[in-house]
Amino acid sequence: MTHQRCLAGALMLALSGCASQSIDAPTRADLGIALIRLNDAGPPKGPDGSCWASDTTPAVIETVTEQQIITDEVRDAAGKVTTPAAFETKTHQRMVQEHEDVWFRAPCPAEITVGYVATLQRALKARGLYQQPVTGLMDAATSEAIRQFQADRGLDSPQLSLAAAQELGISATALADL
Repeated sequence: MTHQRCLAGALMLALSGCASQSIDAPTRADLGIALIRLNDAGPPKGPDGSCWASDTTPAVIETVTEQQIITDEVRDAAGKVTTPAAFETKTHQRMVQEHEDVWFRAPCPAEITVGYVATLQRALKARGLYQQPVTGLMDAATSEAIRQFQADRGLDSPQLSLAAAQELGISATALADL
């Protein structure tokens, strides 16, 4: 009986050491920092074996609405408003950011197999972004789900970036990237 108590105590002591470990939640990638803006045509010069995709970021236009006074209010001798002021609404748009072509690292075409796309669709489905059946085909629904996933992370593109594929767990992450 004493042997069993010692064994149970040792087991409890060993398990109590395991309980103190904590696992951090995965971080959300900022895909916007991986965008490369070039003045020349063609992809950037990158590491050997890397593949690139490009997209055009949309222009950002802001609509500004302002109230402008047409006539001032009129007050009598006692200070009471006899005629209220008249206002006019003016609306105009202004360009906040021009559209531009950007480049980003992407999975290489040889990697984009039917199995890879099916895995991508399952990963997007698990996050509630892809509602269609898993087909392994890069269709409009898959591209839109990719865009939604990446837009929250700073890249509004339907083309899969390598960083998004790595965050989804469908492309390997180099040890240097960790």
